[in-house]
Amino acid sequence: MAHFDWRSYFGPLLSELENTGEGNWAEIIKSQLAQRFDDSPHGDLGRWQSAMNSLPDVPGTTSELNASAIKIASPASLDSGQQQALENGLRGLMPWRKGPFDFFGTHIDTEWRSDWKWDRVSPYISDLSGRRILDVGCGSGYHCWRMLGEGAKRVIGIDPGLLFMFQFLSVKRYVGEAPIDLLPIRMEDLPEGLESFDTTFSMGVLYHRRSPLDHLLELKGTLRQGGELVLETLVVDGPEGYSLMPEDRYGQMRNVWFLPSCDTLLRWLDRAGFRNARVVDVSETTTDEQRSTDWMRFNSLQDFLDPEDPTKTIEGYPGPKRATIVAEKP
Repeated sequence: MAHFDWRSYFGPLLSELENTGEGNWAEIIKSQLAQRFDDSPHGDLGRWQSAMNSLPDVPGTTSELNASAIKIASPASLDSGQQQALENGLRGLMPWRKGPFDFFGTHIDTEWRSDWKWDRVSPYISDLSGRRILDVGCGSGYHCWRMLGEGAKRVIGIDPGLLFMFQFLSVKRYVGEAPIDLLPIRMEDLPEGLESFDTTFSMGVLYHRRSPLDHLLELKGTLRQGGELVLETLVVDGPEGYSLMPEDRYGQMRNVWFLPSCDTLLRWLDRAGFRNARVVDVSETTTDEQRSTDWMRFNSLQDFLDPEDPTKTIEGYPGPKRATIVAEKP
């Protein structure tokens, strides 16, 4: 198996943390990365690394981070050999779930139209210019790139999925040096009480946590005083105090624990110590926003809904509805 040189990829971030007085976190990250890549490497690590390394070198690349699709371009068109190498490398990193992306005219139509979520969320959050941002459960890092495009000073995404990391690094190899990284770690791997970020995003994570209140407290611990939380999660209709706990699966997902009503979620945020929590958007997830594509050929939302009543999941629960809440840390 090929060795993944994580020290090279993450060295600039680790040096930055050491220089900004966060050497303790840097040492923790080093230990976590050594465990993931040196001690217990994933069985597909070599295949993903080979796919990424096969992407062609293209001089003079430019990037556009404020468009619906994260776009990588070059002054001259790729020749046929480069185009084929690009296609093969990117397809070697399938399935692509969060996006879309555009690599030199090769459009990656991802399972999720993550740009639609960004369009719903971004009008209601504080200006990201000059802010230090954490994106929890960031997937391929699509939203991280959008945050950087909005002028963020530094963006750190965390997600334990190594395939997501290689998808992110495939973009970064063409963008070049930029204050953005994706760490393949979990929320619970972060040191307690970091208090390092101006804005923390948690989108599509809360319902996967067995203890949602602990997750909210962990998120609060990442924020500086006065920092902003942007929380997006599945919700259901109901009064304050109501929360749905699926018997087993929800939309074929095993790891779904609590789907609260919006009023219940606001109460949770209040109990966790946030202030000024407000619901800024509630939207039903449709099969236009989440679907199978040529770049994600597995089952998707259309397969998880009741074929006789698409307003319900295949298990009979209310269909997916997502709320976005913005709150501050006192």
